[in-house]
Amino acid sequence: MAKIQIPRGTQDILPGTVELWQYVEEKIRDLCRRYHYQEIRTPIFEHTELFRRGVGETTDIVEKEMYSVDSRSEDALTLRPEGTAGVVRAYVEKKLYGAPNQPVKLYYIGPMFRHERPQAGRFRQFTQFGVEAIGAGDPAIDAEVIAVAYRFYEELGLSGLTVELNSVGTLADRARHRGQLLAYLNERRDQLCADCQSRIDRNPLRVLDCKVEKDQQLTKDAPSLLDYLSEESAAHFAQVKEYLELLGIPYRVNPRLVRGLDYYTLTAFEIKMQEIGAVETLCGGGRYNGLVAELGGDDVPGIGFALSIERLLLALEKKGIQLPVATSLDCYLVTQTEQAKGAVVRLLDRLRQAGLSAEMDYLGRKLKAQLKAADRLAARYTLIVGEAELEKGTVVLKDMASGEQQEVAQDELVTTLLGKLRDKESN
Repeated sequence: MAKIQIPRGTQDILPGTVELWQYVEEKIRDLCRRYHYQEIRTPIFEHTELFRRGVGETTDIVEKEMYSVDSRSEDALTLRPEGTAGVVRAYVEKKLYGAPNQPVKLYYIGPMFRHERPQAGRFRQFTQFGVEAIGAGDPAIDAEVIAVAYRFYEELGLSGLTVELNSVGTLADRARHRGQLLAYLNERRDQLCADCQSRIDRNPLRVLDCKVEKDQQLTKDAPSLLDYLSEESAAHFAQVKEYLELLGIPYRVNPRLVRGLDYYTLTAFEIKMQEIGAVETLCGGGRYNGLVAELGGDDVPGIGFALSIERLLLALEKKGIQLPVATSLDCYLVTQTEQAKGAVVRLLDRLRQAGLSAEMDYLGRKLKAQLKAADRLAARYTLIVGEAELEKGTVVLKDMASGEQQEVAQDELVTTLLGKLRDKESN
């Protein structure tokens, strides 16, 4: 019978690797605590209409990449391809606009799903960390959101980061720009890829987001939206840049940056890092001032970003950065005789209740094999219980680094071991 294998574009995160994920997740929670973003958890699937309206009918996500199913009792449902639409839906549905503290600042960590070609750092099920700040139009919070992402990478040891920044203006700004852009694109329509030809009539700005190199060259001199910004939009963009300079965050204005989602307005940004090839773009985000209204709420401004944990870990690997993940065991209990096993089981439970990581042998191995197991697990101490120790109510405590041994009363074991571990930490 053939083996059942993991679906293409997914991965098993096994012990030895999952600790890296846990470390990163702890960093996320600590960073968001400092910036006062609170966690939100939304369903893994939503009504398909949410993404059609929220993300945009002409986006690659909606046109090509969503995993959707027809439910027997409901409208079509879709595994979430991104996090913002679900968060905004929750904001409107749960009336978070009425919360006393505004703007509402939220973050999420969770799996997303897109049917695209798997490659290094890109999976069909992937994990995003994202933040959303809803309810404030102040350019200072644009800079703050960018800073959260930038500091996150910085604190994990990544360098060579640059923020690519643009303003995609308001709907009115884009309307003024649209005629000139259409004229430019129509002159080159026959030379563009099929996707771009389709987008020209529906959403011409998206043509600038094409990843085909030939198309990028054909559109490199397209009219810039920055030249069509209203006075208010231009002032907003200028203030965002000023705040980033105050924060010491390097940025480069990229007039072609439009992002791949239809809900963006004004500020759009990506964080890129040199020398990591196909995963150069680590993070993307921007302002979405019309999205809350589009999903049934008041016309409330918002801004956010999302980043892939998989891409982050790949970038760390390519840069040779090792996260300080502790995988060692505090102690391993060695049973010398079958009669001592009951005492070892009881001691093991006591140590774990005291907050220590502890393990014992469950395979009936000999003393030497148990000590080898303790060594493989990088146990800092082994606790040996045999007939003599059982009679005296003691254990032999062995420091695996120095080889030093001492006999300790079972009743004093927890206190003694905690003290030794504290001493090691302080040294």
